[in-house]
Amino acid sequence: MNTFVVDRDSITIPAWVSDHDSFRRWVHSEEFPPEGRICFLQGETWVDMSKEQAFSHNQVKNEYSYVLTGITKRRGGTFCPDGMFLSNVDVGLSARPDGMYATEEAFAEGRVRWIEGEDEGFLELEGSPDMVMEIISTSSVKKDKITLPPLYWQAGIFEYWLVDVRGERTEFDMFRRGPRGFVPVRKQGGWLKSNVFELSFRLEKKFDKRGNPMFSLLVR
Repeated sequence: MNTFVVDRDSITIPAWVSDHDSFRRWVHSEEFPPEGRICFLQGETWVDMSKEQAFSHNQVKNEYSYVLTGITKRRGGTFCPDGMFLSNVDVGLSARPDGMYATEEAFAEGRVRWIEGEDEGFLELEGSPDMVMEIISTSSVKKDKITLPPLYWQAGIFEYWLVDVRGERTEFDMFRRGPRGFVPVRKQGGWLKSNVFELSFRLEKKFDKRGNPMFSLLVR
């Protein structure tokens, strides 16, 4: 057994988990931990057991999920909020984005498909969704900014959204698929145009009566 300790919590990885295929079998097994963010990136199991922060992660994630779910209901496709596995066999990638979206065309063309669990339900979206989103936390800076972008690009994803609202930041960046990697989308008056959704987005931050940040994802 391989034991990883992160942020004072521990997780034991079975010795037979040695590659992407075995990692995915572990995900579908009863041995897989119900807590923590566990991914397979660049041939290695990546573990983050840090606690979710309320205002730098949870609340802004909720705002994006709320807005994008509403858009998806109107235009079709599937939006998956935080918690769902994304796997791409060609890249050897299994990650849990903070959000991802696949169009109806992606399902019809076979670019994505649902993978059923051993016991019940569906546990993974496999293939190449149209958009993935990551919200940066202190423990995920390297993963979200350096490790994941080339992997998501290799997986055939069209847009990568990156959000960072730690401390005084209110950063929302969008990257579009280019010939050799993701290229940043230029802001127009603070707005970012998504080719996937055919809409423009802008993130704003205000404060409630207790001085806590409140986030609004504007759409036009």
